[in-house]
Amino acid sequence: MKKIDSVIFDRAQKWLTDSYDEETRSQVQALIDSDPAALADSFYKDLEFGTGGLRGIMGVGTNRMNKYTVGMATQGLANYLLQCFPSEEQLSVAVAYDCRNNSRFFTEVTADILSANGIKVFLFDELRPVPLLSFAVRHFGCQSGIVITASHNPKEYNGYKVYWDDGGQLVPPHDLNVIAEVQKIKDIDQIKFERNHELVEVLDENFDQMYIETIRKLSMSPDLIARHKDMKIVFTPIHGSAVRIVPAALKAFGFEQIYNVPEQDVVSGDFPTVVSPNPEEASALEMALARARDVGAELVMATDPDADRVGVAVRDHHGEFVLLNGNQAASVMIYYLLEQWKQKNKLTGNEFLAKTIVTTELIRNIADHYGVECFDVLTGFKYIAEIIRYYEGEKSFIAGGEESYGYLVGDHVRDKDAVIACCILAEAAAWAREKGSTLYGILDDIYLKFGLYYESLMSLTKKGKSGLEEIQSMMQGFRSDTPDRIAGQRVVKVLDYHSRTALDTLTGHETNLEFPRSNVLQLFLEDGTKITMRPSGTEPKIKFYFGAHVRVPSKAAIPVARRDLVSAIERIKKDMGLM
Repeated sequence: MKKIDSVIFDRAQKWLTDSYDEETRSQVQALIDSDPAALADSFYKDLEFGTGGLRGIMGVGTNRMNKYTVGMATQGLANYLLQCFPSEEQLSVAVAYDCRNNSRFFTEVTADILSANGIKVFLFDELRPVPLLSFAVRHFGCQSGIVITASHNPKEYNGYKVYWDDGGQLVPPHDLNVIAEVQKIKDIDQIKFERNHELVEVLDENFDQMYIETIRKLSMSPDLIARHKDMKIVFTPIHGSAVRIVPAALKAFGFEQIYNVPEQDVVSGDFPTVVSPNPEEASALEMALARARDVGAELVMATDPDADRVGVAVRDHHGEFVLLNGNQAASVMIYYLLEQWKQKNKLTGNEFLAKTIVTTELIRNIADHYGVECFDVLTGFKYIAEIIRYYEGEKSFIAGGEESYGYLVGDHVRDKDAVIACCILAEAAAWAREKGSTLYGILDDIYLKFGLYYESLMSLTKKGKSGLEEIQSMMQGFRSDTPDRIAGQRVVKVLDYHSRTALDTLTGHETNLEFPRSNVLQLFLEDGTKITMRPSGTEPKIKFYFGAHVRVPSKAAIPVARRDLVSAIERIKKDMGLM
């Protein structure tokens, strides 16, 4: 048997003391006795509390999601809250969880510790989507919120996302400050595990109705829905937390023909019908598409386990289902909303949209047409929440989106909200139907009016310490030796979010970027093509985003123009040495 590293052995030995429960001690001892490789992976480092919280494989050990790593995170957060709000008579935190294995257990542990620290807990009685948690934080005036979820990671994972008092995920300086407090917890005995039952209040389905009533007011066209209430919609939660609330919300909006996928309504952290519960992947929608063909549906929607993202399928000009990517769905939704705001004379010049810097520039083009301001933010929906908070009371937020299938309509919550997104997408589909079209047809209308946009994402996985070094080397290489031309096109602008500078390469003029520092580099070519590179914050990957566009003279020209854009992006990838 492979010899156990002494440092790892010493770390594991601490988990055999009476401070840990009997089951944990037994599992650690089994690893010591028979599986040194698994022992090493479980104890070689601490599971990092990052800027968004925890995410990791479940199991015993310092590098795993378990009662004690969740406990350290919660105690650190509690300590920080007590420091930040010393004059608050009663601190409170809302806590929710999704369908993942052990999510309810981790939620109970979290409630135990918060209440033991004198903090009131609003605890959902069953699994709920992320937007319900954000809504609860705002509704009850909580100082923080927590969701136990690993989003769309594999079934072995779970996670712990932390929110601040505006209902958005942690942003500077609170993210780093909470991390610092968590890192101060050096001993399990510093964690208070004894629940104060008087400080735990359970939230039931009555709270769901409050949320649904709030989003129902965001409907732009109730009369239109009434005329098309028979439009057939297939929805699947992919075994996740939207199983009840999305159908209920769609019905509250007025849609009557909602079909489910019975096999995927089964709440399960094992995700038995899919390889990955990720609505970005076509395979995750296969069963929903089969159901849609059987019932003759016009729209298919699928949410991820924590219901903050939604995948969409619509019928094309031949009646076949096609998947919309995140950029396309966001563009259709925002076009519909702005058109409705205009028709109802609601645009005053004081409204705004928000998108991430890697999301399609088509949204900005649409916003400009309607005279609506469009803000760019760093990747991560917490930055969209941050800008909503910044302009609260001054400007009206209409909608926001990111290319990774996350959208928000209205400011009732401050994170991605797949529930309201499903409702507004369905309403947009009814609007298209009223015009004798489909969402696919509306997308072609958008391309004809604003230009055809094509985006592509390429991820390179680089595992381990050597992989991290290679990613850093690639980023440094592009910064220190930025190409003058790529695939025959001049590089006319370079935005470096690490140095926070914007360089016009034609004039040599450099200006400051008003963004937080981030390891992101963007290159713009003379034809308007945008290239973005950034290391992933949650995976051992470096991501390259490509966006190109061209004017089209007619709808008939779109297929050929799209093929040309695809070819142009492929040439760029090859010239950059990525293929």
